[in-house]
Amino acid sequence: MNSNERRMKLILMLQQSTKRLTVNDIAEKFNVSRRTVFRDFNSLSEMNVPVTWDKHKGYGIMRGYKVPPLMFTSRELATILVGLNFVKSQVDKTMVEDARGVELKIKEVLPGELKSLMETLEERTVVDPFLNYGPEKKEGGNWYLVSTATSENKQLQFSYLSKSTGEVTERKIDPYLLVFYRDHWNVIGWSHKRDDFRNFVLDRMSQVKILDETFTPKPDIDVEALIFRFGGKSHLIKVDVSEPVLRRFKSNLPTKIIRQKEIKPNLFRLEFNFDNLEFINSWLLQFGNNIKVVYPENLIEKRIDLLNNMIDSTR
Repeated sequence: MNSNERRMKLILMLQQSTKRLTVNDIAEKFNVSRRTVFRDFNSLSEMNVPVTWDKHKGYGIMRGYKVPPLMFTSRELATILVGLNFVKSQVDKTMVEDARGVELKIKEVLPGELKSLMETLEERTVVDPFLNYGPEKKEGGNWYLVSTATSENKQLQFSYLSKSTGEVTERKIDPYLLVFYRDHWNVIGWSHKRDDFRNFVLDRMSQVKILDETFTPKPDIDVEALIFRFGGKSHLIKVDVSEPVLRRFKSNLPTKIIRQKEIKPNLFRLEFNFDNLEFINSWLLQFGNNIKVVYPENLIEKRIDLLNNMIDSTR
């Protein structure tokens, strides 16, 4: 146990103890010398922890004072930083601001060495630079309200902007899941308008309100079914993928692979279901000639049309 971790545990020990603790009690608990205990108390004093002392009874913490139970190792702190940096890379402005607020609160209660480590990690750890330094941050669909309604099984009401028509409609849903797809957040829920499960992009939601009405989640629905089989007609798609891009293809594909087999050395046939052929046709372009669409025929035709249009537009 390093000194920072021991001091954090000492704070909790003093906070939770029903009686005062002597130096010998603490030294025995942590298997350290009395001198080390005194050094720890000096460090707590520098952190403005209100430690009290009675020459007859020993050490305690000022009555009524609550110390946040933060007790991070350097590894745990690094993990937290990676998570916060991921949140800060999002395009949702309010989510980024919330992540920065969490960082500030953690820094306020960390001892000097861990605070310095946190600041260094923050400067030198970048998660998803294309998102972090790319698109301008924008207001989203209030992820906190959506997550609250989801956790409390309360219905949501909001205005929704259709990407295809530009029309704004009023929606009411039973929210089931918050899901992150590559660069945007979505809520999957039971649409009262469509009488079926639908996916809604948070940054196209406005005037979001939690209603008083609660709902009972359907017992026969699991998370995987909601994510990969919700809403709309699904198309079976088969593509041949070259080994050099296989890992990137699988990790970024916005659906679940249902079958994979090696059809020749370094060439794999993958099968998956997807409901939007226009979207998946554009998405496949990033892999160039490392992929070949095998099925369905109408996706092959869309791919040819798209490539021809791209060529014509440059003439």
